[in-house]
Order: sequence, then structure tokens, then C-alpha cells
Amino acid sequence: MTPHFDLIGMVVTDMGRTLDFYRRLGLAVPAGAEREPHVEVTLANGVRLAWDTAETIRGFDPGYTPPTGSPRTSLAFRCADAGEVDRWYAELTDVGHHGHLPPWDAFWGQRYAVLHDPDGNAVDLFAPLPTPAG
Repeated sequence: MTPHFDLIGMVVTDMGRTLDFYRRLGLAVPAGAEREPHVEVTLANGVRLAWDTAETIRGFDPGYTPPTGSPRTSLAFRCADAGEVDRWYAELTDVGHHGHLPPWDAFWGQRYAVLHDPDGNAVDLFAPLPTPAG
């Protein structure tokens, strides 16, 4: 059998702040999960998204050190339309999350914005732009 993609794992420094960020984006994170060292949710497509504290990772990888520099991966959230991209970007930055690139109309035909979650991971918001009538 060939392995199949099943889980995206992320290491967090503040579980509560991180889970609040992803709850605001609509993920069904269980109540009280912020007190746990490992949390995971199953997304609509069956893929799991998990968060672990650095201490949890060091429990099996004592040499673990958090990466530095710019993110090399991102999670992308599709929004209903361009207005939703703007609304979610504003809502998340209004409560103190880092807005990296404010919403813009990208040349590839999408309204796009980039935030950083509390650990600096890139989180993209996008929606298709309406096609011009013609």
C-alpha cells in the first residue's frame, strides 16, 4: 500500500492563542483544548490538522529547536468571495494577529491576503475574483 497524506502538524508556543486564531477561521477546535499539549481536528476532507507544544516535541526529539526566518509553508483558507477575504483579514488583524500582506487582487484571478498565526506560520486567505462580463 502507498502512504496517503493524513496530517499536518504544527508546533506552537502558546496553545491558547493559536487555537483562538484557528477557531476564528472556523475550525471546530474542542472547548478546553487549549489546556492540552497535543490537539488535533479532522477537516472536512478527512485530513487532520494537529498542534503540539514545543515541550511535547522535545519529549521524543530532545534536540528540537524552533525554526527561524520566514515561513516555508502556508495554510490556505478559501473564502466565499473577495469581500470575505477583506472581512476575515480585518477581523483577525483587529484582534492583534499579524497581517503580513493586506488583501489585493492577484494577477492569477484571486483576492488574496496573508496573515501570520501566533507562531509566524503563513496563513493565506483567498477567493476567486469575478470574471469580467464580455
